[in-house]
Amino acid sequence: MRFIFFALIPLLCFAQSGTFFLMGTYARIELPEGYDVYKVYKYMRYLEERLSDYIDSSDISRINAYAGVKPVSVSEDTLEVLGISKYVYYKTYGFFDITVGAYTINFKRNKLINTTTAKRLINLNNLVIRGGQVFLKEMYMAIDLGGIGKGYAVEKAYEYVNSPWGFIGIAGDMKVWGIRKALAVKDPREGSLVQMVNKKDLCLSTSGNYYREHIEVSDKNLLQITVATENCSLADAYATALFSMPQGLRRRFLEENPNVGVLELYRDGSVYMNSAFFDFFEGIVFKGGVYFK
Repeated sequence: MRFIFFALIPLLCFAQSGTFFLMGTYARIELPEGYDVYKVYKYMRYLEERLSDYIDSSDISRINAYAGVKPVSVSEDTLEVLGISKYVYYKTYGFFDITVGAYTINFKRNKLINTTTAKRLINLNNLVIRGGQVFLKEMYMAIDLGGIGKGYAVEKAYEYVNSPWGFIGIAGDMKVWGIRKALAVKDPREGSLVQMVNKKDLCLSTSGNYYREHIEVSDKNLLQITVATENCSLADAYATALFSMPQGLRRRFLEENPNVGVLELYRDGSVYMNSAFFDFFEGIVFKGGVYFK
């Protein structure tokens, strides 16, 4: 997902900060004095080199290249993100499926197959993980981690740095911990910002199609969805899946997962926020001073 993140006036001054080009967009890292933001960036770059399907030598590109041919040995990080992806697939009734790469990579980008074949090949049950190896059962299947990769990198960087507080964001995926901080999400309906201040640690992830239509959407009135939860891998994947679901299934998912907060913006001007989303923030301000607390 390619969205610009916003972190407004911080409520605590950061001693170390940096902005880096990463995963086709920009990453922002803010940490206490004594923590090396460049070292954290290098760790996130290490993850990108294993997970990006735009890098030929990555684990994901090698899995895709040998689809239908043979299993590929991969890193522990790749095994972990694939395992999380399988978990989310079942949690979201199949709406989050990383084998969508047959369509996004081999049909849309590389023009190797037609759309009918691509859609037939989307089937997570044909992704086999055994030991340290991964295998796609059919030729032209492909893995695309675009719906989870940035959130996974943010969460792993947070674990890696192990600082008492900080902020890490890659485009529309961000994590803030140990501090209160002014944050914002773009409201594409009027080009304004939805502004908020967290009251506890959280991850935010935003999904929408207004920059490019890359997610198949059932609810045509839904313009954008932002997910708030504690884990950034899950926030990213849930945002992708929930954006593609019909409204009835979204409500069912939220009933079954009461710790997941959502902010939904609709084309007709309406807004939906559940109580779990409110619980992460001191207050939420929309354009024109509309304030929720």
